[in-house]
Amino acid sequence: MTTIRLTVNGEQHEAEAEPRMLLSDFLRGPLGLTGTHVGCEHGVCGACTILLDGASVRSCLCLAVQADGCTVETVEALGTPAALSPLQEAFRAHHALQCGFCTPGMLMTATDMLRNHPLTTEEEVREALSGNLCRCTGYQHIVDAVMAVARTRA
Repeated sequence: MTTIRLTVNGEQHEAEAEPRMLLSDFLRGPLGLTGTHVGCEHGVCGACTILLDGASVRSCLCLAVQADGCTVETVEALGTPAALSPLQEAFRAHHALQCGFCTPGMLMTATDMLRNHPLTTEEEVREALSGNLCRCTGYQHIVDAVMAVARTRA
């Protein structure tokens, strides 16, 4: 077992993990942050996307030991049911989710892109989200939600 120390959603955490434990499993298990979803476990679907030191990362492709000393943001950092973030509110208002499985990864990828890129066209949003798979929505409502937030930042 290895001791992992990291900051998650602004709070310091320390927990034990086997050296081969995935960051997604560490977040969901010892830390109890189940907002990060695990889909394919191959980095293809994007459901497990988190921000690691500010960059979007597939947590199923990262070992927990690799995050030792890092700062992690999960979907739980964005808002609460009583106080949604602007992006979460836009997803709600634009009906950008159905089953909700892909939503945490979509939100975290969009958060990274909105922080670091202007995203002025639908094509840019589609490209930014192209690594996140959704089986339910057809993507248009997700694009509309991200564009609504991007317009407020322009």
